Amino acid sequence: MKIEANTFFLPGLFFLLIAFIYGFLTDFQEMVGFPAILLTAGLALMVGVYFKMLEKRHGRRPEDLDDGEIAEHAGDQGLYAPWSWWPLVLAAGGALAFVALAVGWWIMVPATIVGVVGLVGWVMEYSTGRYSH
Repeated sequence: MKIEANTFFLPGLFFLLIAFIYGFLTDFQEMVGFPAILLTAGLALMVGVYFKMLEKRHGRRPEDLDDGEIAEHAGDQGLYAPWSWWPLVLAAGGALAFVALAVGWWIMVPATIVGVVGLVGWVMEYSTGRYSH
């Protein structure tokens, strides 16, 4: 994760430096560019910090090692729902939201309802039976 963290830290520091140079050159009077560049730096730095936290939590991965083998990464990679219908419901909500842009904003209400139902259903899919809260 060290490479991934640096991939975001370096642009984050670059944008932070550029934001203050831009602000200095415009006497901090232009209030669109300076905050936008500053927010870009913040976004990149947040992702870099997240990757650093993952590195501390999970340690070094086989792909981080110079002599790492593909077989070291064998095994389960996570829990996936191969027969879930909830992504289709969520996609229908997204499709309705795009239709709302072309047809009328009133369609955004059912799109939001369908999207929220699909998202909650997908997130809570395995929160039943023995895993219920």
